[in-house]
Amino acid sequence: MAPRLKLFEWSDGFHRFTVAASSRPKALAAWGIRQDIFASGLAREAPDAEDAEAAKARPGEVIERGLTVDIGKAGRRGAPPRARKGATPAQQHRAQRLAEELKALDQAHADSAAAVRAEMKGLEARAAEEKARFDKTRARLVRDLARAREKL
Repeated sequence: MAPRLKLFEWSDGFHRFTVAASSRPKALAAWGIRQDIFASGLAREAPDAEDAEAAKARPGEVIERGLTVDIGKAGRRGAPPRARKGATPAQQHRAQRLAEELKALDQAHADSAAAVRAEMKGLEARAAEEKARFDKTRARLVRDLARAREKL
C-alpha cells in the first residue's frame, strides 16, 4: 500500500515552498533543509495550501510560488504621531537664542570680509608699486645692456 501523502509548506518571506510527502523528515529532505523548521514554526502541515493540487500531482517535488510584498502596508507601525499643540517656552527661548547667535555670526562675518577686502586693496596697491619699480629698473637695465653690447 502506498504511503498516505500530506502537504507541507514553509516560506522565506519572498517565496512559498510546498511539497507533498509522507512525513515531515521527507518534506525537509525535499526542501534540502537539515534543521527541523517544523519545531520553530517556520514550516507547517497545510492540507489547504494554494498549491495543493500541483504538489499532489508531483509528490516529493517542491512547488515554489513567489509572494508579493506590499511596502505601503508594511511601512507604517504603531500609533500615528501626536499632533503638536505649539512650541513650549523652552523651545521658543532656544529658537530666539539661536536667531541671535545667527545674527551675530552674520555681522562678524561681514566685518571680517570687509577687513579682508581692505587688506587686499592695500596689497594690490603695494603690488602695483612693486610692478612699477620693477618695470622702471628692468627698462634701465635692458637699455644699459644694449649700450654695453654696442661697444663690444
